[in-house]
Amino acid sequence: MGLLKVKPNEAEVYVISRQIEEFPDLIEDLNRELSGQWAPIALKNGESSIKAGVGPELEIAIVAVSKEDESDLSVATRVVQAARDHGLKVLLVVKDVSPSALHQLMRVGADDFAPYPLPEGSLSDSITQMRQTMKPRVSQEQEKARRKRNGLVIPIYSVAGGVGGSTFAVNLAWELALLTKKTDKRVCILDFNFQYGSVATYLDLARREAIYELISDPAALDHHTLGQALTSYKTRLAVLTAPMDTLPLDIIAPEDIAKLIEIAQASYDFVIIDMPQALVHWFDQVLKMSETFFAVMEVDMRSAQNCLRFLRALKAEDLPYEKVQFALNRAPGFTDMSGKARAKRLAESLGVEINIMLPDGGKQVASACDEGAPLAESAPKNALRREIKSIANSIFEAVVAEKAAVAQ
Repeated sequence: MGLLKVKPNEAEVYVISRQIEEFPDLIEDLNRELSGQWAPIALKNGESSIKAGVGPELEIAIVAVSKEDESDLSVATRVVQAARDHGLKVLLVVKDVSPSALHQLMRVGADDFAPYPLPEGSLSDSITQMRQTMKPRVSQEQEKARRKRNGLVIPIYSVAGGVGGSTFAVNLAWELALLTKKTDKRVCILDFNFQYGSVATYLDLARREAIYELISDPAALDHHTLGQALTSYKTRLAVLTAPMDTLPLDIIAPEDIAKLIEIAQASYDFVIIDMPQALVHWFDQVLKMSETFFAVMEVDMRSAQNCLRFLRALKAEDLPYEKVQFALNRAPGFTDMSGKARAKRLAESLGVEINIMLPDGGKQVASACDEGAPLAESAPKNALRREIKSIANSIFEAVVAEKAAVAQ
């Protein structure tokens, strides 16, 4: 059948139905949103499969019913009850069922329902909402600490146009999101390039009108308004895209940028910020609030001159330039001795250390950006993807180790 993407004990979502082929659009949405982390289960086996013991990954049961299931609705109701008894969230997908049947299924414990064919984005919204309200399997002490997070702020800045800062930001955020799969940690990416931000393009996401309202009315800025402006990529990564229209970079004040970041920090463990190239009046606020500030550049005269201006500006304003980590994109390969010598001379002339070498990912990188997919999805074996994954692992492990030390 080709539908079983993973083993049931590895699935994040069970899709339980009498005949999954009745719901082709649902299959397509599941593959797009969950990257294959779902398993189809026959309706008649749904109750026994859940009672046999759910895997550690399993979070949600999607029960898809059609008009033909109404003749014996007790089978579906028992599946819903079993899922609820085992701590799963339940989403009903209903196709041509009567209101009384839907009412009966909702009464036994379903969390949400969606009509079939599914409205665009409804599956992603439902899964995201369920995950946000899900009670993690943690101790009372962990739950208390989880209620207010203190997210790590990691801005990404392009020293010159086209050096790959936004590509790095998007892929770093997604790699961190993949690492949080077995934890209660959460990741968001904020596109602060309010004029020509490309995070939405690189993730194939729509830009919401609520984003303009968020940044143009800072007095109303709170967790609720931020939540309304955020969208989700594959239910794992929260994204604040750039607005629909080009706006002035000074549309928001430094204190309001600080408030926005603080709200994001309280809700997410990792806050990735894609910065504009211009040094706007709230730039120093972001730098001060950051843990590590990545500056992406290339081995060329344009990057060298801009980087020199950048460092002078930081020192003139007495800003914490020691937080800045320089990342060299399209770095010379292992056998490119001439390129390595140029990179070394560049670092020496600027008086900085370049600790991060991002390899040239080639045409696959441009293709992934055009398709609106992270490299982990479109080219998982790409050299650039492997390096970004390694950086994400280092950041994630450092945070986990630090929190474990604090807990002791």
